[in-house]
Amino acid sequence: MKALRWLSNSFPGLLLCLVAGAGAGMVMPPLGTLAWLFGQLYLSVVNMASVPLLVVATFFGLRQVLTLPRPGLRTGTLLGVGVALLALCAVAGTLAGVLMAPGAGLTQSAGGELGQLILKRVADGGEVRMDLAGRGADDSTAAIAGVPVAELEDIVPDNFYRALAQGHTLGILTGTILFGLAFAALSREQTSMLSNVFEGIYRTFESIIAHANLLLPVLAFGLAAHLAMHTDSATVQAMAGVLSSFTALCLLLSVAAALAIARCARLPLAQVMTELKGPMMVGLASGSATAPIPHAIEVMSTRLGFPRGLVELTMPFGSVFLRAGSALYFGLVAVFVANLYGRPVGAGELAWIAGAATVAACLSAGQNGVGTVAYSGVVLSGLQLPMEAAGVLLLAVDPICDGPRNALSLIWTCAVVALVSVGLPSERPAPQSVQMEERGGVVLRLVFTRAQMMLLGACGLAAAALIVLMGIGVGAK
Repeated sequence: MKALRWLSNSFPGLLLCLVAGAGAGMVMPPLGTLAWLFGQLYLSVVNMASVPLLVVATFFGLRQVLTLPRPGLRTGTLLGVGVALLALCAVAGTLAGVLMAPGAGLTQSAGGELGQLILKRVADGGEVRMDLAGRGADDSTAAIAGVPVAELEDIVPDNFYRALAQGHTLGILTGTILFGLAFAALSREQTSMLSNVFEGIYRTFESIIAHANLLLPVLAFGLAAHLAMHTDSATVQAMAGVLSSFTALCLLLSVAAALAIARCARLPLAQVMTELKGPMMVGLASGSATAPIPHAIEVMSTRLGFPRGLVELTMPFGSVFLRAGSALYFGLVAVFVANLYGRPVGAGELAWIAGAATVAACLSAGQNGVGTVAYSGVVLSGLQLPMEAAGVLLLAVDPICDGPRNALSLIWTCAVVALVSVGLPSERPAPQSVQMEERGGVVLRLVFTRAQMMLLGACGLAAAALIVLMGIGVGAK
């Protein structure tokens, strides 16, 4: 247990698990498969606990935000800052694609490998497939044939509890807003009992997630083993340009977001990065957008001092709508595909890519993993580039991009909270060292009178005599 706790809270430990998992996937596939199954069990438990916890957190967040000064202006500022940062990431991805030029100047072997992959995957000649039985949960075919369109019932469900049970994030947020506004409209006296129930639910699921996070090293081990077993090394080498560019951009923008958080919190950058290490590692290793949110709420409110109501409202919505990692990804892969086909991109088309990447990131709300790749067609359609071949290449390496994409979205959501919280009082508790010094300055003195000392001595002698008599009685028997 101690080893798992250390590994789950240590970046070198998780890195060691990733390296060991990759080796196990190549040498001992059964061990990697077993670890992958345990990792999926971890994700199931965390997602099961995260969704109701986020619903309760949104209830509390709505009520507390409405009590802040000028709540309408602050909510509008929150939306404006979120969209601006989303567009900033899309512009960064587009410009980085131009500067780093992934996909341009591929070697003959790399181009041949990508061509073989496309021919192997798109063996049906690009036929459009239609599911007559309805849309499936995993719409991987749509990722190649076209872009799936979100139905109205996903956003406004006719049954909130069904959306909650099936994990439809957009429907859950819609129902949560309606219930949360009604909850916030009531007085605290009317909702005191319900608030106690919600508080118990919140703490229970928070404890479940904290214990489940001990399996994070197993998840990292299984994920690396799964990727090593199912990802062709030649494909990864051929796509190394876009993978390295995307990873470097995620790292650079994560540091920029941490700098903004440190500036707003008035704390050293090292301390902010240390505090955010936990939720970032969960988002990076799990590939889930909701798994790190409970830990991030605790860090941003309790340890960094941002208003808890604003944090509890922003973090769940940011995990769905503020998809900074996806905006960066769409901008970069659009330039990559254009370079792959040798199509020059002008200044006007670069502006289109940045704008379309921002729109695609908003449209991909509620999608994770492979489902996100389909929305790159929104950007490619304006450039008249084929989605079929590009979709095959992007799907092949998307499991590698999923973790950094979610981690970047998480830290930029935290940056939005920090920027909107400027001017509000800090809720960070006093440092423990100061509290200990204050406690050490108070001396507790016990003073007894002479009569009290005599009474205390008499009681001690009576107790000793009673013990002696009991011993004599037991010995006489």
